[in-house]
Amino acid sequence: MIFNKDTAEKTAELLLQINAIKLNPENPFTWASGWKSPIYCDNRLILSFPSIRNYVRDEFAKNIEKQFGKPDVIAGVATGAIGIGILVAESLGLPFVYVRPEAKKHGRQNQVEGFLQKGQNVVVVEDLISTGNSSLLAVEALRNEGANIKGMAAIFTYGFGVAEENFKNANIDLYTLSNYANLLDLAVQKQYITEDQQSTLLEWNESPSTWGQE
Repeated sequence: MIFNKDTAEKTAELLLQINAIKLNPENPFTWASGWKSPIYCDNRLILSFPSIRNYVRDEFAKNIEKQFGKPDVIAGVATGAIGIGILVAESLGLPFVYVRPEAKKHGRQNQVEGFLQKGQNVVVVEDLISTGNSSLLAVEALRNEGANIKGMAAIFTYGFGVAEENFKNANIDLYTLSNYANLLDLAVQKQYITEDQQSTLLEWNESPSTWGQE
């Protein structure tokens, strides 16, 4: 996983300010997977705040070129990364496509929407990385269309060990604007949480699938 510490701290602070990231160790959230979690991340809120939206766009555009070289196409993962992906593509002056979770059942039955040619270099934009499974399914769909995947750029990652393993096995480099470790350090520093709450949040991160179970 690749990141810049200053960018990671700044991004974390902005996400906390707009409540895109909610920390609640005492009253955990339940994810769609059934996991109990003391944190909930909704990066779609970024689109509603122009100055923060522009910051995220500019950091993505700058670091995508720095880390992966300028690609031929930006691909967003539906639905959370479509909005920010379009902004990044616009900033870089590049074509944009997006990837559905699965192929449509009607019409042309596309999974990749937009114009993509075989052999084109693609950077995938994602909003959030948990296990990485859904993000890497998008990579697989793009590869099936003949794309050459240069890497993936995401707003935030929980930093799970399983995600690192999944990206390594898929041979995909991941750049993130922010990450869980930087978020917790900043949250304590800015008094969003106490050190005791930080310990709870770190425990969850070590074994999220079983945390909170009686």
